[in-house]
Amino acid sequence: MGTVVEGRSSPSLGSEDCCDLSFPLILPLPREEKMADQIVIHTVKSHGAKLARLHMHDWLILLLLMVIEAILLIIEPFHRFIGEDMMTDMKYPLKGNTVPFWAVPLLAIMLPFVVIILFYFRRRDVYDLHHAILGLLFSVLLTAVITDAIKDAVGRPRPDFFYRCFPDGNATFNPITKDVMCHGDKAVIKEGYKSFPSGHTSWSFAGLSYLAMYLSGKIRAFDQRGHVAKLCIVLFPYLLAALVGVSRVDDYWHHWQDVFTGALIGTVVSTFCYLQFFPMPYDVNGWAPHAYIRVIEERNGNGCLNDRPNVTEVETSYLHANDGVESGRYSNHVETTMDVETGRRH
Repeated sequence: MGTVVEGRSSPSLGSEDCCDLSFPLILPLPREEKMADQIVIHTVKSHGAKLARLHMHDWLILLLLMVIEAILLIIEPFHRFIGEDMMTDMKYPLKGNTVPFWAVPLLAIMLPFVVIILFYFRRRDVYDLHHAILGLLFSVLLTAVITDAIKDAVGRPRPDFFYRCFPDGNATFNPITKDVMCHGDKAVIKEGYKSFPSGHTSWSFAGLSYLAMYLSGKIRAFDQRGHVAKLCIVLFPYLLAALVGVSRVDDYWHHWQDVFTGALIGTVVSTFCYLQFFPMPYDVNGWAPHAYIRVIEERNGNGCLNDRPNVTEVETSYLHANDGVESGRYSNHVETTMDVETGRRH
């Protein structure tokens, strides 16, 4: 079992020690990296504890975010002034949730988690497993904190606020300030001031946008080979998230602006979190986490990506990891890349 060193600093890619940046380094898949006389397999058993220690502060920050989110759910939101003439757009019927609250974590967390686990069993790369899960949790929890902080600060009433405030339909207003004087259930009224932005939507887009980017990198959706079916796979999580957002408007729990803003928050936060751990999906090594790329850099000597390994060695490792399934495709890619660089013609 080989040893992977993670603590060394790598020289900048812009330094003079690095070679030409024009040749794309195509990394071997992590399942089995063939070296001169050893095989390195990055599993939970061999590298999991080390990774957890290296990112202990990140996991502690996640716990802190959970505490902050719990506090934001408990505190009373801002009670915005609501006059009688403002009730026109708030008299929609009080309905239940088409997508219940408990279903959102299943879509935003459990579904991506299952996909990540499946890829781990396929490739046995603990770097991918650890960083994908860490990025997913940060994506959802950061989105939750941002969303609920804005909810509590804005205090926008929901479209069904009238019947939350006056369940019997008899409206009462302060004779001096003309503000509402609600006599409904306090918990229901409290939720009535949390319309902007949509939490269901932001959570869904946070987890499912992250899943879409993760899938696009793993299946190489942007490999310029014109496989539109891959795009269908990538877009499906976005469709699920969009349907959750639409249900919030249909249930009269949110205005369309709430849903749009929630989708924007979830998508932006998930993109930033994903890029902390993975390259852009269209990158030639978009399937690999940054940590795995660093391992290959350090294995190659001075930590420069462009001190590339022998193409034959990389190709052999790649094909071995995939049981020869993509042999023709990878060989053609390497051959085409070499031809472009050398100007070779057939």
